[in-house]
Amino acid sequence: MAKYIMFQGTASNVGKSILTTALCRIFFQEGYKVTPFKSQNMSNNSFVTAEGLEMGRAQVAQAEAANIAPNVLMNPVLLKPTGNATSQVIINGKPVGIFSAAEYHTSYAKTAFEASKTAMKRLDEEFDIIVIEGAGSPAEVNLKANDIVNMRVAKHLNAPVILVADIDRGGCLAAIVGTLELLDEDERALVKGIVINKFRGDVKLFLPAVEFLENKTGKPVLGILPYIEKLGIDDEDSVSIDEKISSGGEINIAVIQLKKISNFTDFDSLAGENDVNLFYAKTADELETADLIILPGSKNTSEDLIWLKENNFVAQIFKKPVIGICGGFQMLGRKIFDPLQTESSYTELDGLNLLPLETTFAENKFTKQVTVNANFNFLSSHIEAENLDGYEIHSGVSNISEKFVTAENVLGTYIHGIFDNDNFRRQILNAIRKTKNLPPLEVTRNFRAEKQKNYERLAKIVRENLNMELLNKIIFD
Repeated sequence: MAKYIMFQGTASNVGKSILTTALCRIFFQEGYKVTPFKSQNMSNNSFVTAEGLEMGRAQVAQAEAANIAPNVLMNPVLLKPTGNATSQVIINGKPVGIFSAAEYHTSYAKTAFEASKTAMKRLDEEFDIIVIEGAGSPAEVNLKANDIVNMRVAKHLNAPVILVADIDRGGCLAAIVGTLELLDEDERALVKGIVINKFRGDVKLFLPAVEFLENKTGKPVLGILPYIEKLGIDDEDSVSIDEKISSGGEINIAVIQLKKISNFTDFDSLAGENDVNLFYAKTADELETADLIILPGSKNTSEDLIWLKENNFVAQIFKKPVIGICGGFQMLGRKIFDPLQTESSYTELDGLNLLPLETTFAENKFTKQVTVNANFNFLSSHIEAENLDGYEIHSGVSNISEKFVTAENVLGTYIHGIFDNDNFRRQILNAIRKTKNLPPLEVTRNFRAEKQKNYERLAKIVRENLNMELLNKIIFD
């Protein structure tokens, strides 16, 4: 039977995912067979496993930190917001339908929790330690009755809980005390400690607050973790997208921040290049300085295409080199057909007409890991690379038309993670450099190796700032 530790937070984006990732790496370093687990994830940032099943991207990073293959058991319930207070519900890696928030919470959440309990049981049989992540806050009294990711999980497993708070956003002490106050007595008893995250400045000046917290709550403060710049680890959702820009490079790359943007981690590898200034554009005017525009993936391609047209992005897209990924690829085509109205009330939309393809949406989703070769021209440069790894997640099927010749300043692909391939990424960047009369650069980065170094760096920082002796006592005693 596995040992458990669970991170819950005073709010979203306080650092639960990152702390879970850190402990997965720490326990792997110590020789344990460790796995992450999040009962229910709400995110459009997803991944496809080797079995062709869909799960949250944050649990993939945590699995990488634990040195194990991602498995949907780590995230049995995934909610992908589609708009108008609705989400596509994915159970054990496969879509089961689109539900309104009310429908899901009142009629389906308990069914979803059965899948979570089965996943927990299977992980319990296979691993020594399960590091569990909650979602949002456990003190949302309007959601507690149908909660399947916070205290219901902790009580089901009798798992010790560490409450995490983000001091960088302010109101940290009130958030901790208020959260504990709103918990039921049996829930509060499961909270075994507190972690203060994203601290800047002199920790000594904060020690009186630590004493206050411990006296007020009766819970020990296990650590005060510093704000970590350029962490380089996949995030759960676009709540952290503003932290993903890079600056100082010679190439300006603009990713259009679609209203329903998905898989924004596709561009982390680009942002890490020293010659790249990558930013997310919310308005058409921001595209003026771009040397390359990227149309990213979207959970609702139809609505985002309409949004592009209504907000004057199209004229800028026509003037610049552009690359479309997944939903962005579909938008670059001639037509989008949605006969079953799976995404919107529109059954047919005109695309941007930059690529010779037409896309038709269907009920079934295509999810698969892929390996491909590239051989094409882009911006008067020849791009050739073999064994490019990535994955596809899309509902539409695109058919190529031979009615006109594609321009060399437009690219499109269904493959998420394509830029994580070092040689391919550098060839694309060098093609852009050539248009600016800049010399080509050699491949100097191994993006996947860098991620492993980032897990090691994170683990070291957490070890140094967390009371590991007390944490181990909480887990193993």
